[in-house]
Amino acid sequence: MKKWLYIVFCGFWSITAYGQIRMPTSGTFGGNQRGGGAGQSGGQVKIDDSTKVIYGPRTARYFLEEDVFNNHKTLYQIDTSYDAFHRYNFVQRADFQLVDLGNLGTASRPVFYRPVEQLGAQFGYDAYTPYAYPNNEVKFFDTKSPYTNLYLALGGLGQNIVRFDHSQNLSPRLNLGINAQRFTTNKYFGTSGSADPQNNLTQNWGFVFHGNYRSKDEKYLVMGQFNHLNHSAYEQGGMSPDTLNFKRDGSIEYNNPSAILKTAQSWERRNNWHIFQQYVLAQGFQVYHIFDYKRSIDIYADKDLSQAQKYDFYQNYYYNQTDTRQDVSFRLFENKFGIKGRYQGFNYRAHYRQRIVRMTGSYNTTDSTSTTGTYRLSRFENFVGLWLAYYLKDSTQRATAEFEYLLGRDFKVKGEVVSKWFTAGYYSVFSSPTLLQQLYNSNHLRWDNTSRLVNSNNIYGQINLNTKRIRFSPRIDYHLINNYFYYDTAAIARQFTSAFSVLRIGAQTEWRPGKFQFWAQTYYTLASNNTIIRIPRFFANFRAAFDFKYYNLFLQVGGEIHYKSAYYADAYMPLTQQFHLQNRLETEGVVYSELFLNTRINRVRLFVKMANAAQGLLQGLFNPGYFSTPYYPVVGRSLGFGLNWPLFD
Repeated sequence: MKKWLYIVFCGFWSITAYGQIRMPTSGTFGGNQRGGGAGQSGGQVKIDDSTKVIYGPRTARYFLEEDVFNNHKTLYQIDTSYDAFHRYNFVQRADFQLVDLGNLGTASRPVFYRPVEQLGAQFGYDAYTPYAYPNNEVKFFDTKSPYTNLYLALGGLGQNIVRFDHSQNLSPRLNLGINAQRFTTNKYFGTSGSADPQNNLTQNWGFVFHGNYRSKDEKYLVMGQFNHLNHSAYEQGGMSPDTLNFKRDGSIEYNNPSAILKTAQSWERRNNWHIFQQYVLAQGFQVYHIFDYKRSIDIYADKDLSQAQKYDFYQNYYYNQTDTRQDVSFRLFENKFGIKGRYQGFNYRAHYRQRIVRMTGSYNTTDSTSTTGTYRLSRFENFVGLWLAYYLKDSTQRATAEFEYLLGRDFKVKGEVVSKWFTAGYYSVFSSPTLLQQLYNSNHLRWDNTSRLVNSNNIYGQINLNTKRIRFSPRIDYHLINNYFYYDTAAIARQFTSAFSVLRIGAQTEWRPGKFQFWAQTYYTLASNNTIIRIPRFFANFRAAFDFKYYNLFLQVGGEIHYKSAYYADAYMPLTQQFHLQNRLETEGVVYSELFLNTRINRVRLFVKMANAAQGLLQGLFNPGYFSTPYYPVVGRSLGFGLNWPLFD
């Protein structure tokens, strides 16, 4: 695999080099930046006679599909800031509003309640979604020279991330690019060391091939992407309780404890073809089409169930006492047709959407290689929708209204006002449960639910109080939820048919006195029913940093802490990739801390950091170890290093 990674890297490096060599050494930079003006040839910009460096973040800009979709196309500049650059971990990049199994690349879930955004039948397997490239965040470039971006993070204790991005214009109106990601993680417990043949914990490959083209008259635009995820993990089931020492002060001591599961593995593959195209029929009036084809395969295998039986990990064995195999696949075909444009200051959009979805599952019965049982669930869905927006001259201030209806079933309505001083919105949604929540059959778990639509009414508001050096934004979120789906203590999907509420209040603060900067984020959450939804009562992030310059080095040194109050966090069932209720062990209640140094040399950014810096220093406040998910410890103190090197010519 390393050999193929090297070949791909060298191939793209050669393309970049070729793009540099073939460019003329005369002419001037300028002309029409959109078309084939006087300063361009074949999509490349000529270098002036002085060989002055003229390429950079301003000549390799990108735009997002969402902005084009909303008739507010914006060209963004490449980010060269080193603020929070040390946050390579996916949980940290989400401001700790994700919970994983304590290690990079493990199954994850959101900390706070999130209302459903997509109507219709969804798959329900989302534990590894944060490690895929989000479709709506893929960057479509318009470059004046080949653009390459290299990223490397060595997180310590076997955490490694490599990313490679490349994009270039093949003509003034055609751009193609690739994003590639590879990361691996070693086991933190349950292994005999680096020589253990099963020392690896997770492996990830992610690719996005993307491109965009616009016609010479600017009336036709097409953007497309192929998005691939290949993610695998050895499932450990957590630390075996008989190898842990639970102390009276609430701390947990462990010394190379064993894992509950020894032979369990999960493997997920996703392929997504996505195409967006639009055509301008008249001023202020366009037609558009969006096509999606998605295919996901999730495989779970445990070849030796004796270890699981020892710790009573699976409560049932319906078909086989010795091994388990589960294959679940999902397919989606979706076409969305619509009109959009502007009329008397309003942006409008109307659409018809059609989806064909199918989930197919198979499970071993008496023999994992020959005899299997199967189940299937299909849906054919038709949607209609409308979206209206009014933008002030400053496009950051707007009022929007949205409505969508799945004929005969789901619907949602949303209104929002965004201004410089406040944000306020209301969102009501009736949504189908996921296909997984409706039907499942396996060697250990099974259900067939006749369910009601899940309903949530959501009100949110934020006030922005800003001065030259201080930003203070208090916020409130209120959710009234009915027919909520959850997974009980036996990891079985259930529906709670009564209503309950979740209230979250908090604020985000930023203060920049001189070369110092302080950033804080706090939330306090109350749920009227703690028996079916578990959220930490108190949540806080804090970061302090000092910026200075040493010769040609721009430096930022600082530290940050994160805290969640103790609560009965959901346990994890790897068979279904779902988190479920548990009442045996409180987690969190411990301060997590980091020390970091971020620096920039010209356009190259680097970081060095000490993760989980205070682990074990003080008993009580800083415990020797703690769990973010029951029986899964957060990775201990480690030294990490990383760099980002963008190349614009």
